[in-house]
Amino acid sequence: MTVLVLGGAGYIGSHAVDQLVEKGYDVAVVDNLVTGHRQAVHPKARFYEGDIRDKSFLQSVFAKEKVEGILHFAAFSLVGESVEKPLKYFNNNIYGMQVLLEVMEEYGVKNIVFSSTAATYGEPEETPITETTPQKPTNPYGESKLTMEKMMKWCHEAYGMNFVALRYFNVAGAKENSSIGEDHDPETHLVPIILQVALGQRDSLKIFGTDYPTPDGTCIRDYVQVVDLIAAHILALEYLKNGGESTAFNLGSNTGYSVKEMLEAARKVTGKVIPAEVAPRRAGDPSILVASADKAKAILGWQPQHTDVEDIIQTAWNWHVSHPKGYNDKK
Repeated sequence: MTVLVLGGAGYIGSHAVDQLVEKGYDVAVVDNLVTGHRQAVHPKARFYEGDIRDKSFLQSVFAKEKVEGILHFAAFSLVGESVEKPLKYFNNNIYGMQVLLEVMEEYGVKNIVFSSTAATYGEPEETPITETTPQKPTNPYGESKLTMEKMMKWCHEAYGMNFVALRYFNVAGAKENSSIGEDHDPETHLVPIILQVALGQRDSLKIFGTDYPTPDGTCIRDYVQVVDLIAAHILALEYLKNGGESTAFNLGSNTGYSVKEMLEAARKVTGKVIPAEVAPRRAGDPSILVASADKAKAILGWQPQHTDVEDIIQTAWNWHVSHPKGYNDKK
């Protein structure tokens, strides 16, 4: 029986494939390589290049593989871009989910673990965010992920599909041995951008807004180390296989760090000056996103190993130092 990882050549998906293979699962990967890297996929996983919106392609994969469960990472995830190009996000994320659910129903596949986001909560009414916090997205990305959650819920009602939606926000770090890590082009995530400045690949860090209602005026986020994050996905898959009820879990550290705090932590880890400059706010950025992960810890038994933000940054730094040009030396 195969675990099918959609978006398995991407940053988070490749770590999922790696952990699944290391734990002895039979793994197949689907990725269109728009943002992913073929080199990031574990050599023991079968790889299919294609787009989940291509129904005939997806059907061909399901026909070849006896799929017992799906981990879904195949979605666009940039808040700013989603504000500028909402239709791109609705087409890839929502329509992609529609096609996937149609093929799952056709082939009788019942279990899916979905990479959702704290962006579904929007500007939250409480901190830390719990799973019952009202979901009011403030950007098309969050709206698309919330819609995808609802689609799974109604397919659960109609077809008996079982799902876990894992809501997380800022994922950082890399595998401890630096064999896989984060490589986006262009890079938009805070930690790798800070580290690119430390490596001399950027002149300075742009801090988007210093007038938020936070202690130092910069946005506060909750950071989860990618290896810990994937451990929760595998626990969620096993939870569904063992008859667990469809539900959602937040994945976070219950602790928030501001942009300035992350910058200081990176300066400490790298020993570099890391210059920074203030830039205007970006559209759609909430002030504070900190998740309570109590439910995931209680029900899934999730226990993050990387709870110190400097430890998380250290794993990212080790990856960037050993792969200064990412997976592709031509960059």
